[in-house]
Amino acid sequence: MDNRSQPLLEAYIAGDMKLKNRVVMASLTRGRAVNPGLVPIALMAEYYAQRASAGLILSEGTWVNPQSVGFINVPGIYTPEQVEGWKTVTRAVHDKGGLIFSQLGHIGAGAHPDLQNGELPVGPSAVNIQSQSFTPEGFKDTVVPREMTVADIHRTVQDYKQAARNAKDAGFDGIEIHAIAGMLIPQFLSTAANRRTDAYGGSIENRSRIVFEILDAVTEVWGAGRVAIKFSPVMISSVGIVKPDEETIPLFKYILSALERYQLAFVHIVGPAEDLSGTPVEELQENYFAHFRNHYRGRIMANLGFSKESADAILKAGYADLVSFGEPFIANPDLVERFTHNLPLSASDRDTYYSGGKDGYTTYPEAGFSE
Repeated sequence: MDNRSQPLLEAYIAGDMKLKNRVVMASLTRGRAVNPGLVPIALMAEYYAQRASAGLILSEGTWVNPQSVGFINVPGIYTPEQVEGWKTVTRAVHDKGGLIFSQLGHIGAGAHPDLQNGELPVGPSAVNIQSQSFTPEGFKDTVVPREMTVADIHRTVQDYKQAARNAKDAGFDGIEIHAIAGMLIPQFLSTAANRRTDAYGGSIENRSRIVFEILDAVTEVWGAGRVAIKFSPVMISSVGIVKPDEETIPLFKYILSALERYQLAFVHIVGPAEDLSGTPVEELQENYFAHFRNHYRGRIMANLGFSKESADAILKAGYADLVSFGEPFIANPDLVERFTHNLPLSASDRDTYYSGGKDGYTTYPEAGFSE
């Protein structure tokens, strides 16, 4: 097949990594670490290995310390047992010729005391972000968190650094910092959630400070070419108060400009899932990814419910270098092959997204095709 008209299926060089194609498996929380230690299990290794034909796999969001835990049955990467569990996953992916990054995250004020041994979660300020946390008793409303001290922030940065070391020990090929809506980093970026008056609050530069402290820490472990970061600048419909405001566009102009010096593996940007008309980010309605390309010269990975056709289009236009796919990978472990041979995609069963077993996880069949 002639891939010149399908850049999505072309091999791609990203620094010192050679990707088989530009189809990336986005992070998908699946809730299969069903054990008290939040340790990855053998079933997870099978799941990721089934999808190793992707140019790159991004692991499900993974907790960097106990304080970061905000949903049940989501694995961590802060204990030796968790690292050993992840080794089985990375080995399985590598045995199939795949590459996999660990997505490192902290949910901050989005946690709940039920997941924190009765303690309050932490956040940039003592402000309830009005979201929900998935606890052992189901979804519960968030509470007013404890405001992080400067010492707390410094410890958290070091926890990211240790998680980066653990990811390297576990055999990952790199890491992605999880900074989309609902997580600790966007809480610091938000004027609604961050009411601080010290060096981590107020100005755009101060609210962004934690981003660069984390990147400085983890790039000491990996080198910038194996580090990425994921943002969702315009997630309007997300539950809670962390939403785009009048400072969002200048904030991301500043962040992207400052990111230039790192030469990261890529910056992963989630696009708008809804009409931006009448919102503070209305000017991004047209040519969304072109806007970010104009403010960042490094690699951009785009995420926005893409089809094969729309992904090829954005790559041809030069507005992105890689495209990530989330939900299509759930029911289509052979997504790349289906794209290659123009086969229809299977639909996923939402009732099994977080159900904890193999059904709806490793049980989706490959389509089968003939050359």
